[in-house]
Amino acid sequence: MKFSCTILIILVSAGILSSCDSQKNVEAKKPKPNVILILADDLGYGDIGVYNEYSLVPTPNIDTLASQGIRFTDAYCPIAICSPTRYSLLTGTYAWRSRKKHGVMRNYERSMMKDGQLTLPQMFQKSGYTTAGFGKWHLGTLFPTLDGEKPVGYGKFYEPDNGRNIDLFGEVSDGPIDHGFNHWIGFSCASECFVFKDKTIIGALEHDFYTIDETPNKESIDMIPMDDYLPYITDASLEFLKNASAKKDKPFFLYYSPYVPHVPLAVSKEFLGSTQAGPYGDYVHELDFYIGKLLKGLDNLGLSDNTIVILASDNGSAFRTSYDGMDASNAANKLPGHFIDSEGRYMAPKDLSTLDRHSPNGILRGVKRSAWEGGVRTPLIARWPGHFPEGEETDEIFSLTDVMATLAPVAGYKLDNDVTTDGLNNLSAFAGEKKNKRRSVVVKAGNDVYGLRQDNWKFIEVPRKEREPYYELYDLSKDPSETANLANEHPERVQQMKAELNKILKGNSTTF
Repeated sequence: MKFSCTILIILVSAGILSSCDSQKNVEAKKPKPNVILILADDLGYGDIGVYNEYSLVPTPNIDTLASQGIRFTDAYCPIAICSPTRYSLLTGTYAWRSRKKHGVMRNYERSMMKDGQLTLPQMFQKSGYTTAGFGKWHLGTLFPTLDGEKPVGYGKFYEPDNGRNIDLFGEVSDGPIDHGFNHWIGFSCASECFVFKDKTIIGALEHDFYTIDETPNKESIDMIPMDDYLPYITDASLEFLKNASAKKDKPFFLYYSPYVPHVPLAVSKEFLGSTQAGPYGDYVHELDFYIGKLLKGLDNLGLSDNTIVILASDNGSAFRTSYDGMDASNAANKLPGHFIDSEGRYMAPKDLSTLDRHSPNGILRGVKRSAWEGGVRTPLIARWPGHFPEGEETDEIFSLTDVMATLAPVAGYKLDNDVTTDGLNNLSAFAGEKKNKRRSVVVKAGNDVYGLRQDNWKFIEVPRKEREPYYELYDLSKDPSETANLANEHPERVQQMKAELNKILKGNSTTF
């Protein structure tokens, strides 16, 4: 009898172990989710309907995406300009830790990434994904030249002889393909003009200001009108999705990075005049249309259910206002309800319901290049059917430096301690859980102005020549428009947040 019981226990145990092994095998066979990361260029927090009920720009496709996923109200671009945010997003590291401490990448410079530095697309590659990017890189790419010298205009934005010694038949290097993408179509820096596919130069943008008139053999490449570029990269993205859908056992990562609504406002004829917010609003509306086209293509291919879609902007809008008859060349348009404070600084309106014009950054103070919320707070939407809640809003603090660490577990990639240098796994926030994983985030203007968001407090340090720095302190829970500087009322908090900011700037992001 004792022997029989022993046999029975062994058999039952074996059955349990076999069941566990089978479950593990089922889990292992679950297909990894595809990932689409949409990064708009200079899209404002107040441009999107779900973020601003008084927006004069129809954004039905982005609004629908938000209704199908979770929307973050307190997400941040680490820096209020293009290249540094893109670096931070794709590496999980604050850009001021890179060799490029300030500003954006200029023409023909080498990559901001160090050799061997892990990037978001490389992480996906290592996890078995096919990776592709379309649109704007702006993180540095080396171009071949006919004379072996640096390209004419190196390190500049404008050069009348731009392209004079570029070898159109050579290969670019140190660009997207060398930093994690299997496929790439787009430009590195708009002022260079050149568009390349993988490592081959295939075309150039017909820019209003920048040209390639002096480039030898320029007739061998396509000239792409600015107002054709958005549909051009969208069609390329859809073609990639079509090819990827045929590879059932191969997940993909798609980085859709349109140059919109960045100036120049190259609105297509069919969208010009389509909103009450002038050409800027028309451009945002056009962007929404092509995002919708991309998502509809995903639906038609039957890929939506197992695809994570994340949408964000690289910084706030450069425009304070937009309206019919606006001067689109001037991003400093004044909007009724906006005013200049006693320090000579621009303030945002507190009540958008009284305005008859569009405020791209909503009630948030500041614009692109500023450390105020209008420059650094980004709309962030994430959708994954069956995994992320539908139509929910969260005020969890999130930084774009968190994207890599957050997506690592769904890609099956193991990061040390679930963190990157300046990012943490905040997947629970995408799932709608309230855990307050991130308590602080460093933000930076386009110059030397740094700030720290810590819980509901926002601290900004403004350096001044031959004078003590100027400090700003805001309680965002009561004052999201940053109208009341409380620095003099809370000197202890100013010193505490200044010390915390300095600690992180010197290399410690462990507290997040």
